[in-house]
Amino acid sequence: MSSSAVLKTESQPLVACTISRDVQIFDLLIEDMEAALGETWGDLGFDDAEAFLQQSEADDLQFVAVAMDQDDEQNIEQIGRIIGMAKSKSIKVILITEDVSPASLHQLLRQGGDEFVPYPLPENELANAIERVLAPEPEVQLIAEQETKLKATGDKEGVLIAVHGMAGGTGATTLAVNLAWELANVDKDNAPRVCLLDFDFQFGSAATFLDLARRETVLELLTDTEAMDSESFMQALMTYEEKLQVLTSPMDMIPLDLITPTDIERIIEVARTNFDYVIIDMPSTMVEWSQTVLETAHVYFATLELDMRSAQNTLRLKRALQSEDLPFDKLRFVLNKAPGFTDLNGKSRVKRLAESLGISIEVQLPDGGKPVAQNADHGVPLATGVPKNATRKEIMKLAQSVHAVNADEAEARG
Repeated sequence: MSSSAVLKTESQPLVACTISRDVQIFDLLIEDMEAALGETWGDLGFDDAEAFLQQSEADDLQFVAVAMDQDDEQNIEQIGRIIGMAKSKSIKVILITEDVSPASLHQLLRQGGDEFVPYPLPENELANAIERVLAPEPEVQLIAEQETKLKATGDKEGVLIAVHGMAGGTGATTLAVNLAWELANVDKDNAPRVCLLDFDFQFGSAATFLDLARRETVLELLTDTEAMDSESFMQALMTYEEKLQVLTSPMDMIPLDLITPTDIERIIEVARTNFDYVIIDMPSTMVEWSQTVLETAHVYFATLELDMRSAQNTLRLKRALQSEDLPFDKLRFVLNKAPGFTDLNGKSRVKRLAESLGISIEVQLPDGGKPVAQNADHGVPLATGVPKNATRKEIMKLAQSVHAVNADEAEARG
């Protein structure tokens, strides 16, 4: 499709446009647009787009797909203006980027990009992005019920606890969510203020585990932490049963390196000054700001299972951290699906694993079986869904231990 084919036919008004330096560079985008919209879309260059978006004909557009690669970063200001013009007409913006720096992508998302899709386009990803941007707004009432009513205090020095899975499926999110819930209920008479931060910005599922809505304000907060204060941070949180406050992962997948170490520092600082406990559910991937969390955390739990993938990943992480003189010794290893009391062979394997890796396994969570995974699908903590489950009981003991240590230290200081 040539760049001159903006107005194709009067019988079929345009509902969308691609905007790029040369759409022929993005041949997969042409194919996917035709598959999704048939003949009801057009194509514009950057200069043409600025002129077209000022015309009344642009009012009928539902969205624009702005396609760019690294050569277009020199025109980032013009592309930003185009996005701003589209948003002023309530036109949704999908960003299609190839080899664009995180800083540029960050800037465009802040200026109004609604969706980000990498190029080459993954199968069906453009169609899914179109469906998301054109979907009706979620029920305001549902979100309002889950908005936190807790006020900022700004006078606390919260304990920071991170949870990091050494491999997928080792129970990191299960531990993070349920530890946060148990801490929120650890003292009925003087309940601590607890905040759960889901820092797995791509596949975070803390919201799913607690059946909470995800909000666009999360991405706005993450990408503009310089303007964040305690009030705006609290407004971005969701609440579960008015006891646990949660910063969910964003509605849409974003690059992990879109957020900088400075952004993470600001979020952690404002969370710690407003809560007694801050629990972070970390991505399994190591990124630039992982060091920030590791060095700031009071406790850094690493979950693993009794298998080769966990052992190999732990060894690789150990080498990586020690080669950079980072505090590997700060990690507190948690064995998920640990062998039972009478499983002597299993206990021997645990001992050999710890010795071969040169680590100490300080917490062993018993295998709670299928009810643990099923309970997560129900969107409630283990304490609510399966309170007598062995996994839940061990996490409750861990929360009580953490709270007792913190209380003793606070008493010693005070």
